[in-house]
Amino acid sequence: MNPSTLRTVFRTVAIAEALSWAGLLIAMFFKWVVAADPHTGAQGGVPIMGPIHGAIFIAYLAACLLARRSFDWSLKTTLLALAASIPPFFTYVFEVLADRKGLLGRPVFVTSA
Repeated sequence: MNPSTLRTVFRTVAIAEALSWAGLLIAMFFKWVVAADPHTGAQGGVPIMGPIHGAIFIAYLAACLLARRSFDWSLKTTLLALAASIPPFFTYVFEVLADRKGLLGRPVFVTSA
């Protein structure tokens, strides 16, 4: 994949993952807090936002592994990128910091022998 395209994909997926976290948290708020009786079966959008967030989460993990190879990330950077997917909104924080440090702009071209 073209490094410039991969940079755009990584940034887009990182931001989408953070936004999907927000959507899932809002859906969970409606399910557990707003509902007068949370045991009535009202799901508050969780069945919709759960799979959306899950799919974007998997896409973010794949983007991290592709970025590791293309931008020659160290193991530490890769583990930080993967760990950023766990707390809400940290994928966005990682993306901003990685971009500022040039981790999304130094492509290493791997040639096949």
